[in-house]
Amino acid sequence: MTRGAKPDLLGAHISTQGGVALAPERGRAIGATAIQIFTKTPNQWREPAISAETAREFERALVRHGITAAVSHDSYLINLASPNPSSRARSHASFVAELRRAELLGIPIVVTHPGNYLDRRASGLARNAEAYAACLGAVPGEVRIAIETTAGAGTALGATFEELAELLDRMPARAQTRVAFCVDTCHLFAAGYDLVGDFDGVWRAFDRILGLELLAVLHLNDSKGVLGSHLDRHQLIGEGELGPSPFRRIMRDPRFRDVIKLIETPKGDDGVTNDRRMLRRLRAYTRRGRRGTGTLRPGR
Repeated sequence: MTRGAKPDLLGAHISTQGGVALAPERGRAIGATAIQIFTKTPNQWREPAISAETAREFERALVRHGITAAVSHDSYLINLASPNPSSRARSHASFVAELRRAELLGIPIVVTHPGNYLDRRASGLARNAEAYAACLGAVPGEVRIAIETTAGAGTALGATFEELAELLDRMPARAQTRVAFCVDTCHLFAAGYDLVGDFDGVWRAFDRILGLELLAVLHLNDSKGVLGSHLDRHQLIGEGELGPSPFRRIMRDPRFRDVIKLIETPKGDDGVTNDRRMLRRLRAYTRRGRRGTGTLRPGR
């Protein structure tokens, strides 16, 4: 990035091993200007306390290492759509704790997977929407949630734009103002949205049903699974079933310029080299062969 250029909001999911305040430096090591973190161990229910001093260290580290955007991702264990009252209550408590940690750390967005309905889809959507609204109500403030598109395996909610729109519509207006969306390119492709053969059509549908103004985060991941496979397996950028084209177009499309873009691709042995290489590849896509890219014009 040249001196004085606007940060490109590009980065990766970064390890917080040893403490969240270490993540920004790891982000800088791979050339990131944006990071995503877990504020807790994602496959455990234990809720760690974050001190005010740790929060200050984290915020200072963001500035020191040139990280201009940070988001968190909620725990893999959370299922706010569960029909089991005990499981749903535990998920509610964990999600509220995640929102509170984000608020303390100055993180404005928590990326969250919709739940698994397990019984009936309509009932699961109702429970999920009610729980999101209740959790946001329990943590008043500026922290927003970005509901992530899913690959649609099993009883997972959120594999279609229509279902995400229904989830939003079921929330009260006061909660809706704090809801945005995160699109994962691997999940989208696996769910049947053809980003390779119908890139323009996919984004027109998103804009019509959800609104591009609600797109807060892009997870840029290639897919090991074919179109419509419902397989949530990430691959290195340009080396899976999606190939380079959708990523080139995303990186060149002015509508996505201010959207936070994060990779969750395989880390490799050292956790650094692959991420650094993928970010360089994505930035190269913005510079090469601009003519004939098929970039969409802003607007619908």
